[in-house]
Amino acid sequence: MTDTVLNHRAEGPTSAPPLLLGPSLGTSYALWDRVAPELSATHRVIRWDLPGHGGSAAGLIGPGATVGDLADLVLALADSLGIERFAYAGVSLGGAVGLHLAVHHPERVSSLAAICSSAHFNGSKPWEERAARVRGEGLDGLAESADARWFTSGFTVPELVQDHRDADPEAYAACCDALAAFDLRERLAEISAPTLLIAGREDPATPPAHLREIADAVPGAALVEIPGASHLAPAQCPEAVLTALRAHFDGGAKRGMEVRREVLGDAHVDRAQARQTPFTARFQDFISRYAWGEIWTDPTLSRRERSMITLTALVAHGHYDELAMHVRAARRNGLTPEEIGAVLLQTAVYCGVPAANSAFATAQRVLAEEDGPAG
Repeated sequence: MTDTVLNHRAEGPTSAPPLLLGPSLGTSYALWDRVAPELSATHRVIRWDLPGHGGSAAGLIGPGATVGDLADLVLALADSLGIERFAYAGVSLGGAVGLHLAVHHPERVSSLAAICSSAHFNGSKPWEERAARVRGEGLDGLAESADARWFTSGFTVPELVQDHRDADPEAYAACCDALAAFDLRERLAEISAPTLLIAGREDPATPPAHLREIADAVPGAALVEIPGASHLAPAQCPEAVLTALRAHFDGGAKRGMEVRREVLGDAHVDRAQARQTPFTARFQDFISRYAWGEIWTDPTLSRRERSMITLTALVAHGHYDELAMHVRAARRNGLTPEEIGAVLLQTAVYCGVPAANSAFATAQRVLAEEDGPAG
């Protein structure tokens, strides 16, 4: 990793919608270890390290740094990866970065989640004092109390505590400077991206009231409180955080399911959902999100045109069970039996007469069921 770009880890298909994940002060992208792999089933997940944390160079920021400086580094990372617009979720300082991006660079943020974060961090004095302490004494003392600040009693994640201990003191102190100067309360109403706030009910650093303040100010924002979670909710309660993030970021899947039902019919989709198992769940989600939520919703082609293309492709590959389903879909999309017959006749030329013969037999059976013998 170069000294000019934040260290990061990319997971998931490059063609999937991008989702950037920001860390809390004192942690690395390992904070997301129990959440990111699941999110990467449907997103191109990019999780990044703060300067001087994990694998990021300490020299990326210096004394007097601001949250805006960190946001600029995130944008530079996105640019280096060819990502123009992205969803974003961040914890604590990482969440503050997301809020800044949503206010100052709304064209880049498609949706936002701030987790155990705030629009302000209780004034500048405690952070100025912490920065001075770290510059004078290093991080060992703070690392000793990390569990108490981050988790409920009896819970720990040793790898994250070690990340705290291994962080560069000067870069950590510069991040404290950023927190000291951060106050976005007067501009929260400008945020236009769909916004989710996630609070840990046992969080002493950014208690639920801080997240509620953001939710009340950002138009249309939603708030979720996680029982038993302290400040690093993705590490302590990953399942709850994952559920909330999926519900927030998976608008494509929701729209895809709507289109899937419109084209294929409720009965077919209900049967497919009833047959779903934990083994096939991710595949079903992929189909809803990608095939129906992105391809079939693209306005470049009409649904009639997409049905014609789909019928041809299914004949070409001999997928006659699937063809039967899409003959029904073609009727819903407005194709007449004569038009379906014309498509299948075209396949006789380009896919072969035997393939078209089987396709006509399948289509005739389906049309008789759908339209009666006259069909």
